[in-house]
Amino acid sequence: MPAHLTVWYNTRCPVCDAGIDWQRNKLLALVRAGTIQFRDINEQPDALAHFGATLDDVRRCLHATDAAGQLIVGADVAVALWGLTPGEGWLAELFGNRVALPFTRFFYNRFADLLFAWNRRSGRW
Repeated sequence: MPAHLTVWYNTRCPVCDAGIDWQRNKLLALVRAGTIQFRDINEQPDALAHFGATLDDVRRCLHATDAAGQLIVGADVAVALWGLTPGEGWLAELFGNRVALPFTRFFYNRFADLLFAWNRRSGRW
């Protein structure tokens, strides 16, 4: 059975790596059951190329594939993770609802841009 969600992230970014490690620990039962997987894009840089996603795209923001094989990007991945995380469903409802989601995406993308630039300046490639 394919994973419900496979999350691709950049382990070379200390903020991303710590955030995913923290989230993975909260989702340990789902990870052990194979319902969710976390993958380092640096180990398989072309893993999402068939979607048109480059290595830098995934280094800039979270990418994931769902059980249907659809690509999910950025804030939508965070919302999906919150929805699966015990005790964090309220975050998915608050930031992922029809009214809030455009703002959530905007602020997520601005933060991702800053984090990506910081990692590039710091030579984390």
